[in-house]
Amino acid sequence: MSPRGAEAAPDAAAVPGLGPASPRPLFGGCWSCRLLSGAGLLMAAVWVYQGPRNVMKKGTPPSMGAIAQITFAAGLAGWAIVILADPVGRWQRREP
Repeated sequence: MSPRGAEAAPDAAAVPGLGPASPRPLFGGCWSCRLLSGAGLLMAAVWVYQGPRNVMKKGTPPSMGAIAQITFAAGLAGWAIVILADPVGRWQRREP
């Protein structure tokens, strides 16, 4: 509930330029920041994936922990690709 008198009058004119601010990208749209973060996450995914991969190369069947590690590595890799691709920053709304 808003305080008394906080509502705008029905005949009040809207002030131009004071609309809601557009959201800033998570990494500020900085290409080098996105590249560094994305590459770091991708390398972390490779490092996490190497543990169970080396065990499975020896012929040992994967355990539940190894499967969880591989799933986590896939999640890290997906996050890295999203940061590198920046799909939200490229999307522009078309005005009719």
